Amino acid sequence: MNRTISPSARSARPGFALLLRLGALSLSILTLAGCSGVQALDALVPDSGYRLDAGLAYGSDARQRLDVYRPARETEAGVPRPPMVVFFYGGNWTTGQREDYRFVGQALASAGAVVVVPDYRLSPQVRYPVFLQDSAQAMRWARDHAELYGADPARLVVMGHSAGAYNAAMLALDARWLGAVGMKPSDLSAWIGLAGPYDFLPIGDPATQVAFEWPGTPADSQPLAHASRASPPVLLLVARDDKTVDPERNTARLAEALRADGVEVVSRSYPRVSHATLVGSLGTPLRWLAPVRRDILRFLGLETASGG
Repeated sequence: MNRTISPSARSARPGFALLLRLGALSLSILTLAGCSGVQALDALVPDSGYRLDAGLAYGSDARQRLDVYRPARETEAGVPRPPMVVFFYGGNWTTGQREDYRFVGQALASAGAVVVVPDYRLSPQVRYPVFLQDSAQAMRWARDHAELYGADPARLVVMGHSAGAYNAAMLALDARWLGAVGMKPSDLSAWIGLAGPYDFLPIGDPATQVAFEWPGTPADSQPLAHASRASPPVLLLVARDDKTVDPERNTARLAEALRADGVEVVSRSYPRVSHATLVGSLGTPLRWLAPVRRDILRFLGLETASGG
């Protein structure tokens, strides 16, 4: 049950000042350390509201592992099964590990979703499109195991932040990748992109050049090139003043192209977050920064169960 707390009640609430200090600390770490600050944020997230099945294999490589976050309670008989959300983290296709994104799993599972957080192979060990192939394999695993984990396979959602939003967009927009694992974009009920790079040619960043083998990067590697009416409904979220991924060039242009083709697009821009704290605001200590969690839950139809 949601409660409205007055400012005076907040100041008298036991531990609230500590929560503010912890939130400020995690914000400082995220701001200074970028995406690596998720480890500090994870340490401040409640270890409650979910059940975790960790280290499950979706392929033979050591990087082809995933974690599943389920709501703490089973879905009651007669209640519709929740969505299964597959979340791909960012890190410029060069860094990242699923264990650092417990705050994402907790944020959504505590509201009723089943959440899958996969690892995928990274550059420089692999190049485009291997990380998309891994992402597609993880999606196939999620669909095949949705019922086992109490989710509705007809409510399969792909979601990502930064480089992970690119992966999510390509699965939702370019039929080649899901097609290779016996699926199609219409198998997705929706997709969610947070601060994604959807149109980034030519490539200037050295690490991204390696990941995409620039200057030989094909034009059809860009999500914007695949915008069409075949896209599932989409929620696009950005930090208004993102200094890492230009929201106008990437998210705004993709949203415009999809809307022109009749796709259901919901977009939100937040003034008080950065590229990193956009996703960081899903974590309990940083939710005061922006209503990112609320907007995602509303899009998923889970807003009424948003405790945790």
